[in-house]
Amino acid sequence: MTTPDIERRERYWDTRIGVDGRWRVDHATGYVGPPPGADLAAMRTGLGRTPGEAWAVWTFSVSEVDEHLARQDRMSAEQRAEHAALALYGLHQQSQSTPMHKSGVRPGQALRALRATGKFSEQAVDRRVDAAATATRAEALHIHLRGLVTQLRAVAQPLDYNTLLEDLREFEHPDGRRRVRRRWGRDYYGWKPDADPTP
Repeated sequence: MTTPDIERRERYWDTRIGVDGRWRVDHATGYVGPPPGADLAAMRTGLGRTPGEAWAVWTFSVSEVDEHLARQDRMSAEQRAEHAALALYGLHQQSQSTPMHKSGVRPGQALRALRATGKFSEQAVDRRVDAAATATRAEALHIHLRGLVTQLRAVAQPLDYNTLLEDLREFEHPDGRRRVRRRWGRDYYGWKPDADPTP
């Protein structure tokens, strides 16, 4: 059961970035451009902290509250994933003039693009990606992603934060971890389905 009378809002990055991958116009002010630095700084307070520890991150949360878990002072997998995704987005978008959320760019694809830039050694990127993909706990994955997102920011490589959030949510469960690893592996190593499969 969820808390009533809280209208489902768009995720923060979706309020700022249109489906075309460009900054949205704020019709109240006419402003077009990156989010306020204070917003991003507030999100970054969630890095390395558990959901609920970083008070400022709550402002940007839109996940519904599970009443049963809340009564036990626990958070849902979606809330934990949203906390991590917001913190990582705050890190990724920091000092960037172009959007670092881009619909359709799955995490494995973004990491493959990072590897291809040549800015970092391929072996070093491979090791980081391997450490992230083989993490056995969501918290460990978040730590590894922090380093990878810092590298993505260095090459201005965006990714789809809605997809990342969903992957982080799934990663909380053993079956979900396996699915996330398969998706990331296919994307990172460039598997593509046959254009014209034979029956």
